[in-house]
Amino acid sequence: MKTYHNPPQAGWATILKRPTLDYAAIEERIRPIMEAVAEQGDQALFQYTAQFDGVNLKELAVSASAFEEADALVNENLKAAILMAKNNIEAFHQAQKQEELLVETMPGVKCYRRSVPIDKVGLYVPGGTAPLFSTVLMLGVPAQIAGCKEIVLCTPPNKAGNIHPAILFTAKAIGIKKVFKVGGAQAIGAMTYGTQSIPAVYKIFGPGNQYVTAAKQWATKNGLSIDMPAGPSEVAVYADATARPEFVAADLLSQAEHGADSQVVLVATTEAMVTAVQKEIDQQLAELPRLELARAALANSVAIVMNDSQEAIALLNAYGAEHLILSVEEPWKVANQITNAGSVFLGHYTPESAGDYASGTNHTLPTNGYAKMYSGVSLDSFVKKITYQEITPAGLRNLGPVVETMAAAEELEAHKNAVTLRLKHLQNG
Repeated sequence: MKTYHNPPQAGWATILKRPTLDYAAIEERIRPIMEAVAEQGDQALFQYTAQFDGVNLKELAVSASAFEEADALVNENLKAAILMAKNNIEAFHQAQKQEELLVETMPGVKCYRRSVPIDKVGLYVPGGTAPLFSTVLMLGVPAQIAGCKEIVLCTPPNKAGNIHPAILFTAKAIGIKKVFKVGGAQAIGAMTYGTQSIPAVYKIFGPGNQYVTAAKQWATKNGLSIDMPAGPSEVAVYADATARPEFVAADLLSQAEHGADSQVVLVATTEAMVTAVQKEIDQQLAELPRLELARAALANSVAIVMNDSQEAIALLNAYGAEHLILSVEEPWKVANQITNAGSVFLGHYTPESAGDYASGTNHTLPTNGYAKMYSGVSLDSFVKKITYQEITPAGLRNLGPVVETMAAAEELEAHKNAVTLRLKHLQNG
């Protein structure tokens, strides 16, 4: 990790630049895939699965027997862990339900707002370098709580043409039955356009690499909604003198092992902390099975010494990390000044991996600086807010003249007339 000392604000953007490819170039790579899926349906999915995943499938849907076999393949300890995480995630997202809002804005004029589930949602679960069954929980649980009628899950198969059993066990535990063996941009294309096997949906959720992210953004051009443009994972850690270097190093490596295009950022109050953390990284890195991926990610990463705490907080807000760990003595004092972050982890004993798996918050979060304007996935992500209004005759007598005056001023006579006719009817009895 390259180290910087109190860099001026003008240089922050350069220092914190994410290791992303040019979007236009990525779009050109996914364009033919999306177009082929739109035109050829399942045929294109079989072709791309053979090309990118190295397996020739005979069917895309996961069979009922495959769900049963998966149940037998997952050990009891992992099952118990998944179910405990499910309970925590359910508890946190269930609490996000909102009652119907009713406001009588003036006598006789009532306005309502209700949460209504999105009918058809698509969940993308990465399965390339790691089978992310935790993402099934993070997306499937709120989708079920929201009441979405149709939930479609796509995830890439392994070389044997199977889905990791933990993914299938988790999907079954939640109640998701429509699981398909397809990954990458082609999976996003399938949920965008629909194929012979895979239904089209109204909104697509889920993290992925830059090609999946580009495909999701492409989907928005075809009338779909997406959760957010979430790409390669990232973490920023703010560490003061009270931080434990081994904890900080472990947190940085937990994100670095996601993939070569991940990024980790350390902001420390002293150079001594950076030195101690780097020493721990070197020691812990040697023990990791995904050593090469983590090492490649570290090449994209930086350590920054900031002696001024307010400057450090400003830098963290400028970065807008997906995950922000506050390994400081007074974490809430800092947290209350954070305006840009996907999810914040407070104190020395709150590792980011807890949020990734089982604390209850959602791990599908905005990356690449999108935390400045996007929220992470929540129950609200799976519902629409519909407003209603109901006006009594007395209410129209109160409100009608206001509407008539405004419509006339905008020279929209039909708008005015819709009120005028009703008021005349009421006047004439």
